[in-house]
Amino acid sequence: MHVMTRLSLSAGLACSALLSFSAWAAEPPITPKVMLISMFAPEAQTWIDRLDLKQEIRIPGLSAEYPSIRCNTQQVCLMVTGMGQTNAAASTLALAVSPKFDLRKSYFLIAGIAGINPHHGTIGTAAWAHYLVEFGTQWELDSRDAPTAWPTGYIGINTKGPNEKPPLDYKTEVFELNPKLQAKAFALSANVALSESKESAAWRVKYPYAPANQPPVVTQCDTLAGNTWFSGTRLSKRAEVWTRLLTDNKGVYCTTQQEDNSTYEALLRASREGLVDIRRLAVVRAGSDFDRPYPGYSEVDNLLKYADQGGFVPALENLFRTGNPLVQDILKNWSAWENGVPEA
Repeated sequence: MHVMTRLSLSAGLACSALLSFSAWAAEPPITPKVMLISMFAPEAQTWIDRLDLKQEIRIPGLSAEYPSIRCNTQQVCLMVTGMGQTNAAASTLALAVSPKFDLRKSYFLIAGIAGINPHHGTIGTAAWAHYLVEFGTQWELDSRDAPTAWPTGYIGINTKGPNEKPPLDYKTEVFELNPKLQAKAFALSANVALSESKESAAWRVKYPYAPANQPPVVTQCDTLAGNTWFSGTRLSKRAEVWTRLLTDNKGVYCTTQQEDNSTYEALLRASREGLVDIRRLAVVRAGSDFDRPYPGYSEVDNLLKYADQGGFVPALENLFRTGNPLVQDILKNWSAWENGVPEA
């Protein structure tokens, strides 16, 4: 090809690309009133189906498995981060810095399934969190090598024993959500009827105490994050102690999941830059399985056979039943919500 022809062609392509970029850049950003955050496809599907989230917007930097944000005409959107801490942080930050969205007034709702503490809920219980506590940021010894006085091999980093609060050097160990938003979300959903499966209803009555053996309800208690999916009585009790330590005895551990501290940190960084408002984040988690066995049941089977508890489908349904009243109130009363959480 002649040199001048090649130059002309290159110039033409560059001009075309520039025009395409200019046309894209000229498009106004999408301004969601609510941004839903799910971690994997089943959590997202109920929202997609019931809120008619048909528009797809691809965002560079999202999970390869879930590369697009889905939105509807009522200004509700949904992101699926992918499971685990790394996916949650990377996807959330990619969304927060995307020029395709203006999230400065958006409310964020993390809605996902979780393990449930039988002393504070049952299978299907939906819990609005006040504190997000990171469980994985600890020192650990194999429990067989730990001092006999330690109930597990876990202690806080740079501490001398399991009941000492660590210095919060990572700055991600514990976060406090906006209590005003949590209270509003709970008030809107407190009387919602939650679902059970035949299997989950039969499983919960194996526990000889409430609320484990009672039907699921909407409640308020705190959630613990960590990439290691733990199970069993000793580790679950450690989760209770750890939550109390990091929240100065204010927090109550009731659900366990992987992602929420990572998602919060990504939004917090964006909030510092004025891209989002971290005070507009709410977290609801629904119990899909108990974090420890009922008396006499195997600790190992409680983990390996968690699906036998029958809580997966009810938990997914209850996330929608519990979270949707908040979503709808924001949409119907946007003038009250636009500048911040309204008074109760």
